[in-house]
Amino acid sequence: MLQSLYIQNYALIDRLEIGFGPGFSVITGETGAGKSVILGALGLLLGQRADVKAIRKGATKCVVEAKFRIAAYGLDHFFSENDIEFDPDECIIRREMTANGKSRAFINDTPASLAQMKILGEKLVDIHSQHQNLLLNREGFQLNILDILAQNEKEQESYRRTYEEYRDVCHELEDFIAQAEKGRQDEDYIRFQLEQLEEAGLKEGEQSALEQEAETLSHAEDIKSSLYKARQLIDGDGNGSLPLLEECIRTLQGITEVYPPAKEWAGRLESCRIEQKDMAREISTASEEVEFNPERTDYVNERLDLIYSLQQKHHAKSVEELIRLTEDYKKRLNAIVSFDDRIAELKEKKESMYNKVLSLAGALTEMRRHSAKQIEERMESLLVPLGMPNARFAVELGKRKEPDGKGMDSVTFLFSANKNGTLQNVASVASGGEIARVMLSLKAMIAGAVKLPTIIFDEIDTGVSGSIAEKMALIMQDMGRQNRQVISITHLPQIAARGTTHYKVYKEDTDTGTDSRICRLNNEERVREIAHMLSGATMTEAAVQNARALLDFNKQKETETI
Repeated sequence: MLQSLYIQNYALIDRLEIGFGPGFSVITGETGAGKSVILGALGLLLGQRADVKAIRKGATKCVVEAKFRIAAYGLDHFFSENDIEFDPDECIIRREMTANGKSRAFINDTPASLAQMKILGEKLVDIHSQHQNLLLNREGFQLNILDILAQNEKEQESYRRTYEEYRDVCHELEDFIAQAEKGRQDEDYIRFQLEQLEEAGLKEGEQSALEQEAETLSHAEDIKSSLYKARQLIDGDGNGSLPLLEECIRTLQGITEVYPPAKEWAGRLESCRIEQKDMAREISTASEEVEFNPERTDYVNERLDLIYSLQQKHHAKSVEELIRLTEDYKKRLNAIVSFDDRIAELKEKKESMYNKVLSLAGALTEMRRHSAKQIEERMESLLVPLGMPNARFAVELGKRKEPDGKGMDSVTFLFSANKNGTLQNVASVASGGEIARVMLSLKAMIAGAVKLPTIIFDEIDTGVSGSIAEKMALIMQDMGRQNRQVISITHLPQIAARGTTHYKVYKEDTDTGTDSRICRLNNEERVREIAHMLSGATMTEAAVQNARALLDFNKQKETETI
């Protein structure tokens, strides 16, 4: 629960620090004193978006920090999951906002995202403001209340996982059907292209080999003439280099006995002679192989023309790219052929998952029907003491045509405040005061089912007064006894007198401007504040006596309850 709140440089607040206790507390103050400002600052700690306009004029940064006692609420999983330092007894949340628009958030001095703060905030504080009454018109809100009171979290999670898997199968099936349709449209084209490429019988490295051969064939006579001449220069009769080299070797060998270096030179020249002889033989063989062949030339040129044509057609730069394209066409054709088998498998899986979804949705429906009966009984017992003796409340469960992420159920809260009145949608027929009482009753039921440490009611008493306000205060007081902290911002003395602790928000003029302040009232200060709420601008002695009597009566009732 909320132990303390510190606010600096936020709106009208220069510096504010206040501690809160357990049980039922009330906050009062004139309209415009700054109660909503305090709630706005607290909202920053719950993950709401920051607005630099909220920074106090002249300040460069605002800070909001709250300390919570969390020992009894089993939040260790959140901290381990988000890798945030965990203190089993205490949690400190801080938000900083600078005038240049930068915002930083911290949980136990660990930097945190707004999403993390929102998740944690929802586990720590529930702020009920007047605009929340509009939620009664939303089916999702009504269904959520039904599920909270049904305590079907495990069943919801099981259904959600199965439904998501079912939706994934549906999407996959839709994709495959679309691919199959497109594939069938492209099948003739792909098959024609593949047949043309396969008929070409392309081989890796073929293009470069053919291009080289084409060059050779087109210059066959020049190549053959040059090779013959080269062979003659090496080993021609009389004027070739090889006979001269052999003669040189013999000459050196003749002086090896009298001049030893000549032996080494002769050996080296012998190696050259062997190499030249091999080269002469290879050149001679190559010369015999090279010949002008018109038929081969035509074949090579036709083959290259085919390759160039395919490259241009398919925007490929090489035979290797055309070969890869051929394999791709094969895969696409195989995929088209296999689509029908895969679609059949997915249809069977979809049907199986759909039946499983319906089964789990049916289990949720049964739990919700049981919860609905409990809500109807409990709501009527809560509303009657709140000045609606003829109130009737019903939960109408309808069935959707198809399941969604929450199941097969549609929910409508029906209400009638008048005897023999027709039950209608609660948001359509209830007045402002009736809506407030309905929402308070729902919150009271939810509070009993959820371990929510702190509930803040922001003027939930709008539209009610007198004994009804006192009954509403009793409900909030009872909620505060259930190991829970309940704080009510109110304008009604009947509710203010019921608080175990009473805080007052007020404005104070200073040298630098107007500041919002908050203080905890002692007994005499409470008397004066409640008397002021009873009498208005001019506080009378009668109002003081009434306030004192109201507080004494409530203290007596509290003692009797304990």
